[in-house]
Amino acid sequence: MLRKVLFKAERETKRDWVGETRYAHYSTFNVGTEADKFLLTIGGYSGDAGENPGRGRWSIGGRFSTTDQDNDASRFSDCASSRKSGWWHNTCIHSNLNGLYLKGAYTGDWRGVYWTHWRGYYYSLQYTEMKMRPL
Repeated sequence: MLRKVLFKAERETKRDWVGETRYAHYSTFNVGTEADKFLLTIGGYSGDAGENPGRGRWSIGGRFSTTDQDNDASRFSDCASSRKSGWWHNTCIHSNLNGLYLKGAYTGDWRGVYWTHWRGYYYSLQYTEMKMRPL
């Protein structure tokens, strides 16, 4: 059961289909309570993946959405349904680390495992890993 816990996000690693890797580290990683829809607050980015999530209303940093719980901030789409994944979508834009497992570049909608500031919307990563520990 996920409860409100302050985490230290040790590392978030991504790998593409040619073996290149990138990482993002956040010194603050806070997941809210179920009543708060698991509100995500992150900060203190360092790494080489590109500072993508948690910056402004166009990224993650919102409430967790699933296909049966539309908690994102998008006025135009149910992000979890259109992206086929549960995630802190906020406005469906910058990342989807729980997306469909597609092989590399793809066309169509944004349903792959993507991190836009590295490979863009239309490149599904081969591998992602989130490591965190309670403080």
